[in-house]
Amino acid sequence: MAAPTGGPGAADRLDTRAGLTGGPAGVTGGPERRRPTREELAAAAERTIPDVIGPGLTVLFVGINPGLWSAATGWHFARPGNRFWPALHRGGFTPRQLHPSEQDALPGYGLGITNMVARASARADELTADELVEGARILTAKVRRHRPAWVAVVGVTAYRIGFGRPKAAFGPQPELLGDARLWVLPNPSGLNAHFTAETLGAAFGELRAATAAPA
Repeated sequence: MAAPTGGPGAADRLDTRAGLTGGPAGVTGGPERRRPTREELAAAAERTIPDVIGPGLTVLFVGINPGLWSAATGWHFARPGNRFWPALHRGGFTPRQLHPSEQDALPGYGLGITNMVARASARADELTADELVEGARILTAKVRRHRPAWVAVVGVTAYRIGFGRPKAAFGPQPELLGDARLWVLPNPSGLNAHFTAETLGAAFGELRAATAAPA
């Protein structure tokens, strides 16, 4: 599927908590590659960040919810030690490893990012089951609106709870989400000791191969 040429829609990029043009609240200036302060991280709790999304994506990746680093910077999977961006490259989705600040380049590769739950927290296990179920409902509507070919949920536990699939495993899922094919990937958080950088890259590579296979 052809990658979109435009950036995310204005409605999907609106963060009503931001309070600043061009960046999240509390962090001034452009996409500086600096560490948020302890105060900025504390202030980032409950904040939301914009999706990276557009029509006709090949894969829409779905995180669980933003961490405090992501909420403080406005970049998905921003915390040092998170292995999403290395796995994306190792899996063959990008020609080089992107920095989180380069996330707006993703639609040019036919890729996007959103989250099951919009609000930021220090840990994903702070979310309630009700939040994940509601997040799955919102995600379904978003997928029907933007019509990606594939949806890849990054975290099997969140997928099981949100979509009521307690026995779901990694890899392709039997059901569709809207018209999109579903895939579940491991959580790339550095706290997930069950997967190494190499095995995460291989898991992303399996999805990449599936997206390239004839329909």
